[in-house]
Amino acid sequence: MSLPQRIEGLRARIHRACEAAGRDPGTVELLPVSKKQPLALIREAADLGFSRFGENYVQEGADKATALPELSFALLGPLQRNKARPALQHFTEIQSLDRPELAERLRRLAEELGVIRPVWIQVDLWDEATKLGGCTGADLPTLIEALGNDARLPLRGLMAIPPPEDEGAFAQMAALRDRLQQDLGRSLRLSMGMSDDLEAAIAAGTDQIRIGTAFFGERTR
Repeated sequence: MSLPQRIEGLRARIHRACEAAGRDPGTVELLPVSKKQPLALIREAADLGFSRFGENYVQEGADKATALPELSFALLGPLQRNKARPALQHFTEIQSLDRPELAERLRRLAEELGVIRPVWIQVDLWDEATKLGGCTGADLPTLIEALGNDARLPLRGLMAIPPPEDEGAFAQMAALRDRLQQDLGRSLRLSMGMSDDLEAAIAAGTDQIRIGTAFFGERTR
């Protein structure tokens, strides 16, 4: 199957899921995850109208951002403090902020570099942090406090990788987003759902789904 055919199939699924949930398909962003994918395929996706891509590894994403400066890349994978500087230099947003000390490091570096980088807090409500990273619900207020309403690191929303066997996980995230919006007095986006569960994520209210292999095809390396 070609890239355009895969994209068409995904868009059809998104449209059907939005129709079933009474949502406008235009409110759900399809974020292609280009981890381990070649530059040529990313360029082909760009020619088909995509300008934002997700990457899991700082060095790989930095290399792609350098090679493709007309596109933007979001960091989805865990971020170590010692890689915070290149992450801020090469990614247009960080979706995997998960601890106060990392927020403080990013704030110092963002000021030093003179950059503005929206951040998403990666949330873990299911004790998956040891495998995937993420901030627990109990630690979320401390992390938000560490961000300090810093204009250089505006809080864009919440990102999650719920366990596939937990049918109520998406609803938990939606409820958490609603509570935070009330507490903070501003809107927040939700990034959750992949190829196997995008319908459930859309029904729960996600604003962004992250798709890798089902978008690009099997990785070549």
